[in-house]
Amino acid sequence: MRKRVLIVQPIHKSGVEILEPHFEVKVAPDPSVDTVIKEIKGVHGVIVRTAPFTRAIIEAADSLMVIARHGVGVDNIDVAFATERGIPVANTPYANTISVAEHVIALMTALAKQLPKYDAATREGQFEIRNTYSAVDLDGKTLGIIGLGRIGRELAAKCAAAFNMKVVAYDPYVGEDIMRQANVTNASSLDELLRQADFVSIHVPLVEETRGMIGARELALMKPTAFLINAARGGIVDENALAEALRNRQLAGAGIDVFAEEPPGPQNPLFNLDNVILTPHSGALTRECVVRMATGAAEAVRDVLLGGRARYVVNPEVYGK
Repeated sequence: MRKRVLIVQPIHKSGVEILEPHFEVKVAPDPSVDTVIKEIKGVHGVIVRTAPFTRAIIEAADSLMVIARHGVGVDNIDVAFATERGIPVANTPYANTISVAEHVIALMTALAKQLPKYDAATREGQFEIRNTYSAVDLDGKTLGIIGLGRIGRELAAKCAAAFNMKVVAYDPYVGEDIMRQANVTNASSLDELLRQADFVSIHVPLVEETRGMIGARELALMKPTAFLINAARGGIVDENALAEALRNRQLAGAGIDVFAEEPPGPQNPLFNLDNVILTPHSGALTRECVVRMATGAAEAVRDVLLGGRARYVVNPEVYGK
């Protein structure tokens, strides 16, 4: 009897094609916890995107051997309980690096050049908006990167090369040697970075230490001409505090790809502001990147179910159990 694989949310067909020669593959009718609990019986491998994969789901699983994350962040998966059960959790850490870095640059450029506002005005016949001189250049500006992991380093390299930007970074888990290799200046503290940066981009995982990391106090440290970009996780930024800062022109603008609640409800305080660009957690969802994530996750499931190990495992301690 062939092992069974459950795909919690649809993935690119390239990933499914890796699995189908070996396993029985099914896509869940919907990604809700209640539905996945019903579907998880008899399942040996799972691929999950952004849907919650909770302790209750793992408890209901009677055959589960591997959980693969279609992407990088695993804050939607109860990794600690999976580890207790001896279940490896794999991810695709290199799949979205370029795509997210490019998305951040797109948000930075659109904010700096006032593209949404200029587009709307042009369509409405307000051609003279060009004489407000509200756009700014990226050249020579200071980019502050919070979290110098793979995406942060990629962003630093692209912005320094393309826009002659000075890059400063804050990451207490990255040594001075890596900062030098990335050609960035090490900020002594988060406060220092926020005070000096013209653009601040967030690239840390959502964990207890980073939840609410950017709130009213931190936003007050930023220049009124500065822009904040968050393409990491929504819970890192206090959305109410950000909306208040934007409303009061305490900072120039923001580009937000992630939200505390996804999808965000219609009452989200950022929706009614004209100095914020919002995208639907789509930084990694390019044509190329969805293939990389789907194939990477599928290969992880395939390798484990065929008796090997996944290439990238976030809880390698399970192999000591």
